[in-house]
Amino acid sequence: MTRTPYPPSPDQAAALAAHRFGLGEPSLQGVGGDASGWLLAQIGPAEPQRGQDLAQGVEAVRRYAAFVQLQRASAASAQAMAPGDAAMRPEQAPGIEPLRQAVQADVRARLVTAALSTQPFNERLALFWANHFTVSLAKGSTRGVVGAYEREAIRPHIAGSFDQLLQAAVTHAGMLRYLDNDQSAGPRSAVVQRQARRNRDAGERPPRITGLNENLAREVLELHTLGVAGGGTAYGGWGGYTQADVTEFARVLTGWRVPLAAAMFSAADGSAKDSASRFDPAWHDPGPKTVLGRRYEAGPEALPALLSDLARHPSTARFLSVKLARHFVADTPPPALVARLEGAYLQSGGQLPALYRALLDSPEAWLPQPAKLKTPEEFVISSVRLLGLGAQAFERAPDGGITTLGQRVQGAPSPAGWPDMAEEWLGPDAVWKRVEWATRVADRVGRRVDARDLARASLGPLLGDDTARQIERAADGPQAVALLLLAPEFQRR
Repeated sequence: MTRTPYPPSPDQAAALAAHRFGLGEPSLQGVGGDASGWLLAQIGPAEPQRGQDLAQGVEAVRRYAAFVQLQRASAASAQAMAPGDAAMRPEQAPGIEPLRQAVQADVRARLVTAALSTQPFNERLALFWANHFTVSLAKGSTRGVVGAYEREAIRPHIAGSFDQLLQAAVTHAGMLRYLDNDQSAGPRSAVVQRQARRNRDAGERPPRITGLNENLAREVLELHTLGVAGGGTAYGGWGGYTQADVTEFARVLTGWRVPLAAAMFSAADGSAKDSASRFDPAWHDPGPKTVLGRRYEAGPEALPALLSDLARHPSTARFLSVKLARHFVADTPPPALVARLEGAYLQSGGQLPALYRALLDSPEAWLPQPAKLKTPEEFVISSVRLLGLGAQAFERAPDGGITTLGQRVQGAPSPAGWPDMAEEWLGPDAVWKRVEWATRVADRVGRRVDARDLARASLGPLLGDDTARQIERAADGPQAVALLLLAPEFQRR
């Protein structure tokens, strides 16, 4: 069996380490002569985010609960308004400004941390897992909570076991609220039975109450662990669950809640001080549940046991291996690479560092031709790092203009997260927006940056002759910087 040369040369390995696995470097000297060692040394929990007034999850939920309380009071006042009174605009809603400031602080902290990180590979892993376990600002009930979710559930666990990461993500207040588990009640739970009795006592026809919401159960199976049923045929297939498994999993999840009323005040026993989420037995569906052929007894212990079983499942190993290989190597990752990652995952019992090391040890990961297109967020972060703009790049606009490029930071349109395929980011309008953004940045910094020296120092052997000539022949500094930012060698990684 012929193996791909690994790596082609120390200089090329340094360039690939900086741009394919990292977030871009203004100079490859920081990588040094041992590119793989530079990356391996970064594996660990993600560094603390840089920022001020970053809320913890409990505080974030409490802030949102206060906002809801003010909204309800405002709605009651609006009903009492005279017909000729002016209606309030959405941006004037009471309590909205603290939420807006919290969201901006979270977005800025995420991007400034990535722009200044001395562990860019580790930061890339944190961004990858945050997208895998998406909690999005696109849903109003998560406003002000997404940043805390990433800091508490994702970043501390990216170098542990996948089991630990899965447990932290699924039970965090951000995820429970985003996927509606907060209001999921077992059909036979005490709260549903109590509501039914009230309706009967009031002489009303009892409604058909089930209260069971399957959103979180479905997405954990489809997006977070086993993969969509029947998928991945090119890699041997994954999935293996049925609708009955989804429903039974949803029953296991009943009772895991983030009650807003309780968030306004700390519980007498202090439990609300540590976590905004909790298990409420009154909402839990009684009786055993069977998921993927395994029985789980009623109670809070069922969820961690089920999540651990999912983390060890072969479909999970394959699904995660494809996603990781797709993110770092190619939109259609080589089956041999996927098989190698899958084996490392299973042999290690789902230890994520073993998965990362297998990726870095794989010849396919070091092919010299860049295959991945940077997402708008990756493009902006790597541009800021290249030009040494630091935190100032996010002072006026917390997202540095990423939203104008078509990607709202922490605001993915669905639980599937942002796409990781080039075709999703290569439309004519998307390309033109990159040109406009690069031109604006180049106009501001181009006269104090030598793009020719920067291109050689940053891209090294990845810099093609045609790109080097175009930068050399640029009419002025701003044009040269724009050409560098828009060069294929910089747009791809």
